[in-house]
Amino acid sequence: MLPSLLRQQLLQGQVIPAHPLALDERRRLDERRQRALARYYIAAGAGGVAVGVHTTQFAIRDPRVGLFEPVLKLAGEVIAGEAPPGFIPIAGVCGPTTQALAEARFARDCGYQLGLLSLSAFKTASTGELLDHCRAVAQVIPVMGFYLQPAVGGRVLGFEFWRRFAEIDQVAAIKIAPFNRYQTLDVVRAVAEAGRQGDIALYTGNDDTITLDLLTRFSFGGQEVRIAGGLLGHWAVWTQKAVALLQECHAAVESNAPIPQELLTRAAQITDANAAFFDAAHNFAGCIAGIHEMLRRQGLLQGIWCLDPEEGLSPGQQEEIARVCAAYPHLNDDEFVARHLDQWLR
Repeated sequence: MLPSLLRQQLLQGQVIPAHPLALDERRRLDERRQRALARYYIAAGAGGVAVGVHTTQFAIRDPRVGLFEPVLKLAGEVIAGEAPPGFIPIAGVCGPTTQALAEARFARDCGYQLGLLSLSAFKTASTGELLDHCRAVAQVIPVMGFYLQPAVGGRVLGFEFWRRFAEIDQVAAIKIAPFNRYQTLDVVRAVAEAGRQGDIALYTGNDDTITLDLLTRFSFGGQEVRIAGGLLGHWAVWTQKAVALLQECHAAVESNAPIPQELLTRAAQITDANAAFFDAAHNFAGCIAGIHEMLRRQGLLQGIWCLDPEEGLSPGQQEEIARVCAAYPHLNDDEFVARHLDQWLR
């Protein structure tokens, strides 16, 4: 089971960046900058980090690439040595059951406390087959469920699945990222109807509605549920400001006062910025390269290289990134990064 301090932190709600992969010009692991990224997230006040997920690039698992284990080890070492108590290390777990179990065991042995469980390998599996897979992985490591949007490899998962998934004892959290309000409600209502809103932490991965997810009190027949935090590739950049945003959202909801108009305006600005970073105009084709470009601009990454040489910024994406950076300077943490960059790159 998840240690009590980590469970408390998870339920309270944290900023959890999805950790990118730092490569050099030969598309090899840049260990110095990979460590620097983890240090940045810790220093920015993130409550955890997710490694081996979509933002880390699923191709790290390719035997010809062979980076799954080195990347998890590297981040795990930084977390163990430099993160504060209560920091939540999360490992992406994917593939058929045999692969997922092996990944879960490796992650657990490296000190990861939670497995973010992708079901993208089960495109045609029945609900029963999906649940059997989830239960098997949950016997190895506590699980964070993952509703991944189909545009980047996920599948539609209905209310019935989430209602039964919420009954698995070792489920500690769910990342909700279908980019779809109806499907988001399926997950939240399933947790409410299972009576596990005090046990399962809900995290937004809906990049198109981050702030509104965090500001909403969901209520189903008197059962109130909130999305406590976020696990997002978007929060892999401008992370210090994401931490401040989450604190503002928590304070606004807990005050029971009307939501400030400025916060709603900023919500739309964050979505606009995300559209540029994640390349919404081209069905998210340049989402990883877009994150890399933001980190390159700050000096955390040397370039925007991805494992796939064909993967990069889409036509017009560079201009869109420049537009939102100019339009919303209050959203960036450039000054914070500049002050500490040399220390993180040591």
